Amino acid sequence: MSPILGIIASQNYPRESNSYESIATVTVGSGGASSISFSSIPSTYQHLQLRGIIKNSSSSTFAAMRFNSDTGSNYSAHYMDGDGASVTAGAASNYDRSYFGYSGTSSQTNIFGVSVIDILDYKDTNKFKTVRILTGVDVNGSGGVVEFSSSLWRSTSAISDISIFFSSTNLAQYSQVALYGIKG
Repeated sequence: MSPILGIIASQNYPRESNSYESIATVTVGSGGASSISFSSIPSTYQHLQLRGIIKNSSSSTFAAMRFNSDTGSNYSAHYMDGDGASVTAGAASNYDRSYFGYSGTSSQTNIFGVSVIDILDYKDTNKFKTVRILTGVDVNGSGGVVEFSSSLWRSTSAISDISIFFSSTNLAQYSQVALYGIKG
């Protein structure tokens, strides 16, 4: 057997199709919403995943999230953005929120940003929580961006509540975020 096939076989590929379970999905209705929240998250999974399509009602381009309503300076992040012409990288520390992802804006008809976010070991009370984020938006041939980032919530508390929001505007109608539990 080739070494590559041996590695793949040892990692249990293909993954079982039932390793992700839908916990909840929220779709923003008419008039928008100040946030999307998931509360009373069960502690029966190994990891969590958020999948979202978002748009805001103003000109913000980036949504944020918080865990357990923590507004302290307990978040940090690293990011790398690419727009097809250039790459930007950076970091933020002692921030009061985590990144969630790019969004479409009110001036961009039918354009939503997309995010897939993994929250690792969300219930482990012995370590800080690591978040992996893949997000981007395409503005119908007028530009776009993709971002790979990571975030750290410097708390050993189990995550039981997640809120997604913009700093100064609402989530627009049809924005949608789904929460999944990933089995161990």
